[in-house]
Amino acid sequence: MKDLSVRILITAAALFFLPVSAMAQTPQLDPGEKLEKLQFPAVTMQLKGWTKFGNSHVYTLPVRTGQHVKVSFSTKSKFAFLAIFDLSKPDDEAFFGTDEDGMSFETTVKEDATWLLRPYYSKVSPRRGLGAPFSILIEPLVAAPQPPAEPERPSLFPKAPAKQ
Repeated sequence: MKDLSVRILITAAALFFLPVSAMAQTPQLDPGEKLEKLQFPAVTMQLKGWTKFGNSHVYTLPVRTGQHVKVSFSTKSKFAFLAIFDLSKPDDEAFFGTDEDGMSFETTVKEDATWLLRPYYSKVSPRRGLGAPFSILIEPLVAAPQPPAEPERPSLFPKAPAKQ
């Protein structure tokens, strides 16, 4: 009887924590946004779209440890931007944004995650236009090979202390 109650307690705890982890992977969409789930591409993938005040597609991209990837954003508008979020992190801050970090982001993924790619049209722009077209390139890259470390050779002289 005691074993059964312990099993029920463990199952209840697992079900309680399941929605929390699922929520971390579900992005909060703005009104008018449409979610498109991507797979990590084997070759360069190009996404084209139009954004205006949140009326755009947003994309989820699963990435795995060790993958080397470059994401580039291009637009003719000076009011359209791209923000990339890590859905596996509890904070809702973008780790990359074209408004401050440049038009491309290149990295080797350190841990498995799902990224949210959110193109957006700036709400603080002085021009209230129809939005802007954009293009996103997702390029899987071969990681640069690391040169082998040279073995330390015996020396008659001690190493000089590091300069400060």
